[in-house]
Amino acid sequence: MEKPLISFVIAYYDLPLRLLRQCLDSILALSLQPSEREIIVVDDGSEQSPMNELMAYGDAIHYIRQAHQGLSVARNTGLQMASGTYLQFVDSDDLLLKKAYEHCIDLARKHQPEMVVFQLTRQNDSKDTYKDSEAQSGSNYMRHQNIRGSACGYLFARSILGDLRFTPGIRHEDEEFTPQLLLRAEIIRVTDAKAYLYRHTPDSITTSQDSHQRLSRLEDSRGIIERLNTIADRLPRDDRMALQRRVAQLTMDYLYNIIRQTGSRQHLEREMEVLRKQGLFPLPDRDYTQKYTWFRRMTNSSIGISILMRLCARF
Repeated sequence: MEKPLISFVIAYYDLPLRLLRQCLDSILALSLQPSEREIIVVDDGSEQSPMNELMAYGDAIHYIRQAHQGLSVARNTGLQMASGTYLQFVDSDDLLLKKAYEHCIDLARKHQPEMVVFQLTRQNDSKDTYKDSEAQSGSNYMRHQNIRGSACGYLFARSILGDLRFTPGIRHEDEEFTPQLLLRAEIIRVTDAKAYLYRHTPDSITTSQDSHQRLSRLEDSRGIIERLNTIADRLPRDDRMALQRRVAQLTMDYLYNIIRQTGSRQHLEREMEVLRKQGLFPLPDRDYTQKYTWFRRMTNSSIGISILMRLCARF
């Protein structure tokens, strides 16, 4: 039996069923033959199974229910089941936008890259033409661009996955997974097509305002930075430079989030010292972006940190 072109992996947990249906309908609306698509819904132990609602889709989807273990494990289950040439993660409350995503499929068919990098958006884009890059490696892309952490922003070949999986039990798991995936891709195509509609839900992990969860997210972020930094030390030069750029960006974001979410200079300075002992602070003297350069300079002095604390408190 011929394998499908794309396996769509959807992790589902306790969201309104109308959102899941809209997600599925956006995939089924694509001009893929049934034999070219594989839709895998992994129910991560929802309080109420969506199985009855999904029966209307018949053989168009594969439904798997497991005990609640978190997004990482649910996605890993989907990866284990997937048989497509390409893989696409879709969050169960998000949508694929037909015209733009079909452009990504066209790039995959025509050029057979190991990865297609596309844009995420908050609103439907009626754009008719798209700008695409020439082929390059994932390493080259990472050395010259800030990447998006979300694994949903990439259509990628299953062949490059190897043993790479999401780390169970952490938040921001994409930030650890995505840069490692990109480094495995020798040929990628980047397009400005806004192919993925991203929607926030009020009770999601990323929008929760619970103080304990905020601190837990910060701790997970630091763990990811530390692990990626360890991986970078073992890589060849170009890949190491690519991952070090991402580590520096994540470290900047981590420090910024400490200021925003705790408002505590004592907490900030304590974490700076932890990072310093691991060679992660001060931030590397690189002109990656204007924002990075500005933030790096501000965090290198007591006066700069005081200004940062005041500025961030306004937003």
